[in-house]
Amino acid sequence: MQKSIRNYLSKTTEAAPLAAFRIFFGLLMCLSIIRFWYYGWIEKMYMEPAFHFKYWGFAWVQVPPNTVLYALFILCGLSAILVALGLWYRVAIVAFFLTFTYIELMDKTTYLNHYYFISVLSFLLIFLPAHRYFSLDAKRNPKLAVQRIPAYNIHAIMLLLAIVYIYAGVAKLHSDWMLHALPLKIWLPSKYGIPLLGDLMQQSWVHYLFSWGGAIYDLTIVFFLLYRPTRVPAFIMVVLFHVMTRVLFPIGMFPYIMIGSTLIFFSANFHHKLLTLLSRIFRINKAYFDNEKILHEFPPKGEIFAARKVTRAYLPLWRGLGGRPHSNLFTKIKIAILSSFLVIQLLLPWRYLCYPGNVFWTEQGYRYAWRVMLMEKAGYANFKIVEGATGKRLYVNNGSFLTPFQEKQMATQPDFILEYAHFLGETYTKYGYEDVEVYVESYVALNGRSSRPFIDPDINLLELRDTWQHKDWILCHSDIPVR
Repeated sequence: MQKSIRNYLSKTTEAAPLAAFRIFFGLLMCLSIIRFWYYGWIEKMYMEPAFHFKYWGFAWVQVPPNTVLYALFILCGLSAILVALGLWYRVAIVAFFLTFTYIELMDKTTYLNHYYFISVLSFLLIFLPAHRYFSLDAKRNPKLAVQRIPAYNIHAIMLLLAIVYIYAGVAKLHSDWMLHALPLKIWLPSKYGIPLLGDLMQQSWVHYLFSWGGAIYDLTIVFFLLYRPTRVPAFIMVVLFHVMTRVLFPIGMFPYIMIGSTLIFFSANFHHKLLTLLSRIFRINKAYFDNEKILHEFPPKGEIFAARKVTRAYLPLWRGLGGRPHSNLFTKIKIAILSSFLVIQLLLPWRYLCYPGNVFWTEQGYRYAWRVMLMEKAGYANFKIVEGATGKRLYVNNGSFLTPFQEKQMATQPDFILEYAHFLGETYTKYGYEDVEVYVESYVALNGRSSRPFIDPDINLLELRDTWQHKDWILCHSDIPVR
C-alpha cells in the first residue's frame, strides 16, 4: 500500500493545464472583484447595514472602516492579477485567499456556494506549483521553471470539481426536486419574457425535464469529462448547461467559473495550444518554458535522475517566499494538508445526517454542501421584546436595523433569527430596558407549501446559544418530508 502511494505521488504530467488554470482563475477573480465594485455592492452589502450577521466561530471578523474596506477589495483584485501572471505567486495566492475569505466572512447574508467554492479552491492553489510553468516567476528565476510536475497536483483540482458536481447531484435526489419539479415549477413560469424560451417555461414537462436533466448532469458530467472519447461532447454540454443557467437565473460569475474550471480535464496538448495562442497574442517566448525539467516533489526511494535535461527539486511550502531547498519533509506536510483538506470536503456535506428533520426546513448542515438553488423559501418574523421586571412589551420594526435583503434572509434561517434576537436583546438593554426577553412569531413557506410556524414562539431566544447541536426550538411539521 505504501509503495503504491509512493509510486502514484512520483508520477508526473505536463504543467501546462495547471498554468492555464492559474491564468483563468486569476483573471476571472479580478473581473469578479471589479464587477462587485461596479455594481455598488461594497456599499450596499457592507457599508449600509447597521448590523452584520456572523458565521459561527467568526464573530471576530468585522467590517473595517470604509477606507480600509476599499483597500481590502483593491488588494484582493491586485493579488488575483498577480496570480494570473504567476508573479510572486505564493504571496499573491495567499493574499487572495485571505482577503477574499475575509470579505465573505464579514457578513453571512452574502453566502453563496460559488463564493465558498472560490475560497476552498484558492486555499488548494496555495499548495500547488501553479507558478512553475508559463509564469513571470519562472521567467525571473530559471531554477524555478519546470515543464512537468507531479500529476496529483492536477488531480486534486479534478477531485474538488468532482465533489462539487456529484454532491450537487446527490442533493437533488429528493422528492420535491424529482417527483414534483420543485422549486423549478415555481421559478420557471416567471421567465415568460425570455425570447423563444418564454412559452416553454410555462410547460410542466419542461419543469420535470430540467429537474431530472439537472440531476443527471451533475451526477455524470465528471465521468464523461474524464473519458477522452466523450470529453468534447461533455464540455459542450457544460457550456450549454451553464449558459442556460445564466440566462434563467441571476447567479453572477458561477457559470463562467465552472465552464473555465472544467477545462482542467482536457489533455496537456490542448492546454499547450491554448498557451501557444496566448504567447502569440502577447509575444511571449513559450519555448523558454518548454525545458523538459521535472519537479519531483516526492521521488521513489533510491531513484536517481541522471538524464541531462531532468532536474531533481524539492518544493518547500514557502518556495515562493524565498525559502531554501529542504528535505522532502515539507512535501510530506504538504501532502498531509492536501489529503486532510480533500477528506474534509468529502465528509462535510454529509453532516446534515446528524440532525433530524428536513434539511431544507431546518437548514442544519445546509451550507458548504453544494446545495445549489434547491429550494424556494419565504418567511415572516415578528420579534417581541418583553421587559421581565414590568411585563412591558413592544414589537420590533426590523427595517430599523436590517436592510430588506438581510430581513429576507433572516426570516427563513434559524441561526440568523437567533443571532438577530441576541442583537435585539443587547440593543434594547442599552436603551434602558431591564431583564430583556426576546420572542419571535415566525412563519415559513417551503417550496410552495402553505406557511407553517417556524420557531417556537414561547421560547426566550436570549436563553439559547448557537451550537453544532440540534436546534430543538425549530418546529417540525408532518407535511414536510424528513430528509
